Amino acid sequence: MASDLIFLCRVVIDMQKKIIALPKLNNLTPTMESTALKLMEEAGELAQAIGKLRGMSGERCAVGEGEALACITRELLDVAQTAVSMMFVLEENYGVSIEKALDEHIAKLMSKGYLVQRSNAE
Repeated sequence: MASDLIFLCRVVIDMQKKIIALPKLNNLTPTMESTALKLMEEAGELAQAIGKLRGMSGERCAVGEGEALACITRELLDVAQTAVSMMFVLEENYGVSIEKALDEHIAKLMSKGYLVQRSNAE
């Protein structure tokens, strides 16, 4: 167990991470179902921004690259916020441990070869 923890700590230290802290929205009473639907809506808006604003829909892109990237970024953050809201719902309403799930997620990424442990010499 201790060796597993040391191994995991080394992996966490060695991997590049994008850490984002988003607030719990305090003026909503989300359910798992409403949050899942909102997540799909936001993901659709992100896909639309990527496709349409980048000219992949066959339409001429009426906005510049910078404006398109800003829109994509806004939609991506909407997806992230909704995913974080779902985490709060799962923890508070269903007793899910997001911390434990995150550990399992990292292990899954490693087992699939998406995340590789790097030695200190690399």
